[in-house]
Amino acid sequence: MSLLKGIEGPSDLRKLSPEQFPDLCQEIRDQIISVISNVGGHLASNLGVVELTVALHYLLNTPDDLIVWDTSNQTYAHKLLTGRREQFHTIRQFGGLSGFCKR
Repeated sequence: MSLLKGIEGPSDLRKLSPEQFPDLCQEIRDQIISVISNVGGHLASNLGVVELTVALHYLLNTPDDLIVWDTSNQTYAHKLLTGRREQFHTIRQFGGLSGFCKR
């Protein structure tokens, strides 16, 4: 069963046990690689912050606690964990998800 498909927001992530994080992180990486291989985008910076993104959303009270990224090219895992998984295949496409932070 996919862990990522059960996450619509950070509160869903917090229901997982830390022992499940390696599998979740692999699912996130697989999703990023699959989509970016088709539509183009920044791969390395996004793959490098998957565990960090999961940890931040698990430990902080997001969205009340804000996360500031040093570059928008690191936000793909964040988008997948904050309710935009279903639209992720549209990233960087006309009318789709932005490849950058908007707030």
